[in-house]
Amino acid sequence: MSLPKGIDFRPPWPLSSGHIQTMLSSSGVRRQLLPRAAQTVQDGAEPVMVDGGDGVRLTGAYTAQKHRPQARGLAVLFHGWEGSVDSTYVLQTGSRLLADGWDVFRLNFRDHGDSHPLNEALFHSCRIDEVVHALADITRRWPAQRVALAGFSLGGNFALRAALRAPEAGIPLSYALAVCPIIDPGEGLFSLEETAPWFYRAYFLRKWRRSLQAKQAAFPHRQYFELDELKQSLRGLTESLVLRHTDFGSLQAYLDGYSVAGDALKALNIPATILTARDDPVIPVDAFEKLELPPNVELDIATHGGHCGFIRGYDMTSFTDDYIAARFNALL
Repeated sequence: MSLPKGIDFRPPWPLSSGHIQTMLSSSGVRRQLLPRAAQTVQDGAEPVMVDGGDGVRLTGAYTAQKHRPQARGLAVLFHGWEGSVDSTYVLQTGSRLLADGWDVFRLNFRDHGDSHPLNEALFHSCRIDEVVHALADITRRWPAQRVALAGFSLGGNFALRAALRAPEAGIPLSYALAVCPIIDPGEGLFSLEETAPWFYRAYFLRKWRRSLQAKQAAFPHRQYFELDELKQSLRGLTESLVLRHTDFGSLQAYLDGYSVAGDALKALNIPATILTARDDPVIPVDAFEKLELPPNVELDIATHGGHCGFIRGYDMTSFTDDYIAARFNALL
């Protein structure tokens, strides 16, 4: 069976611009233009609390398929940084997989969606243990013949790290797919600061500060940051997070803590795919080209797509829906 490849994505102008793709990927305009079928995963979705271990509680949403006598399997979706289970790209992918006969679980990371009041400690990108524990809880509660995992951006990074740990954790994971995952966080932070247009930094900082304000409101007895710290640059605020709220002794140690660069994925023995775009303005393609991967991991670098965009046309649907569904369905 022939599977779609990144090279097959050839969007019309002006969607051939990586910046246009990236800006549209999470925009309200796109959400308004999407066909109703791209949001059906919300219909009948069951809000769920899952166990992250050590008293950590994470939220999610489970939707059972109704198109086949028996589900193809369980599809688990991870959103990106400051996204949620209701991010446009998560809804699109989930709806497509649901239509193809997959049960779908969408997981919120700590402090994402409306989950700020659940855990007093702040989210940071090295909290892989609780995500793996939650994935184990999900697969125990909704057992399936096949479990496939897909993540976007930071969620793609989490998906790859979860796949590395899945066998030891007893998680019956069949396949993992990462769309535009963060590979080298240090290089990505440098890119956002030094080479990406200013509005990307402004976008991420605005969303992060809003999230931190929600956290502070949920736990008024804690002082998570000083006011001056909240006014810092992306690098400065990240360093304050590391020194105040983690056991890492430096910003670089923290960034290395969730890196999957170089040969970090050589031990990955679960089949996996990494899809990215050469024109991604947020995550430099160089980090992908330097990866040392085992034969069971497919690296697919498209010419176009921006950061988690891959928008096909003016209906705002995404090439990644077909791409992910085809690879999940091929597990059969």
